[in-house]
Amino acid sequence: MTTDPLPESVELHEELAAYLDGELDAQAVKRVEERLGRDPAYQAELQRLERAWDLLDRLPRATVNEAFTKTTIEMVAVAASEDAAAVQSAWPRRQRRQQLLGGLGVMAAGLLGFVVGHWLWPSPNEQLLRDLSVLENFELYYQADNIDFLRLLDEQGLFAEGESDHAG
Repeated sequence: MTTDPLPESVELHEELAAYLDGELDAQAVKRVEERLGRDPAYQAELQRLERAWDLLDRLPRATVNEAFTKTTIEMVAVAASEDAAAVQSAWPRRQRRQQLLGGLGVMAAGLLGFVVGHWLWPSPNEQLLRDLSVLENFELYYQADNIDFLRLLDEQGLFAEGESDHAG
């Protein structure tokens, strides 16, 4: 059964590795050296890392010839050109999709603007349509001598909706 190293253990290894590599600033070096002086477990971990690094130094170094370098560079160049071709072929589709979404967005904004405009500013012709029967018979109403006569006719239902033309 293997267990994951504790985060504290990972930080300890990173700190000691940086100490061995000489990557720490003066304050961090002082802090590590103080801990090494008082913590035997910390000392043991440093010694264990030093032994591992010594063993790694004894391993033979791999040599790479020019052919390996050339083939590696060629593989990278081929992969880069394939990636560039894939991006370039995807560009028209992406551009069409963006244009389509942009057009739909403009249409939706226009429709929303129309609905909001119609809601905020009702048509002035609606009042004219409601008063159409009055306008159609305006000449007859104009001949009445006073408004009381017209009110009397309205009370009798003469101006009720749905009746035919009263002009005769």
